[in-house]
Amino acid sequence: MSTTGTDETDRAVATGAVQIEGAALAFGERTLWSGLDLRIEPGEFVAVLGPNGSGKTTLLKVLLGLQALSAGTVRVAGTAPGKGNHRVGYVPQQRAMDQQLTLRGRDLVGLGLDGDRWGTGLRGIRARKRKVAEAVDSVGATSYAASPVGLLSGGEQQRLRVAQALIGEPDLLLCDEPLASLDLTHQRTVTELIERRRRETGTAVLFVTHEINPVLPHVDRVLYLVGGRFRIGTPAEVMTSETLTELYGAPVEVVRVGGQIHVAGAQSALCEDTVHHHEHDHAEPV
Repeated sequence: MSTTGTDETDRAVATGAVQIEGAALAFGERTLWSGLDLRIEPGEFVAVLGPNGSGKTTLLKVLLGLQALSAGTVRVAGTAPGKGNHRVGYVPQQRAMDQQLTLRGRDLVGLGLDGDRWGTGLRGIRARKRKVAEAVDSVGATSYAASPVGLLSGGEQQRLRVAQALIGEPDLLLCDEPLASLDLTHQRTVTELIERRRRETGTAVLFVTHEINPVLPHVDRVLYLVGGRFRIGTPAEVMTSETLTELYGAPVEVVRVGGQIHVAGAQSALCEDTVHHHEHDHAEPV
């Protein structure tokens, strides 16, 4: 009997879902961050905050194996980051799809199985079909799984993206502003789907966001990136007037009202007061 799966799990537990040591990332003369040490344990929820250009999405690219570090080391679920790692799930920012796109919802979810070995013949086909159906049902998308994704609402599309990310039963879920452009109801739905996966299976979550409040009840720690500097700690430790004022180098006031965190000051830089432009195909970090 093969012990490969067991060995992979043991490595992931020993090294954490993410292990970053002495990491630095620079583009030309501009350093996004350096000396970054971050260990994310299985089942931990870490929110990544910061203004545009601070390197939040670029950090996800490092973990996906799409961007090399300038210095330091990184391990993901016990192995080096790389494309097609089924132990890592990825939920992108919500974007409207072309209404002419005929790809069905269940087919979009099935793309999350690419790279897995399902064998050949009828048994492999049946196993794949069952796996997709279970993933679709887990996010409550069965009623529109046969519809073209281009005709679905933004919230429906995002549910399917979550199912696509979770179908491989990942040890680590990377989320790149998955709540952007969603209304409050759909923000809550997507957040609950991700939180349920974390709670039930111990999947670690690294959640890039411009707004912490929708996920605040679930966050264990915050990684806040600003202008080459960073802080790591619990929300109570990081989301303070003193800490953010130090990070931004300008007066920042953090106010807690009704269980939510509101940030005021340094308005040209704070993530809550800027429009986010997600750039997939440019070297400019986000």
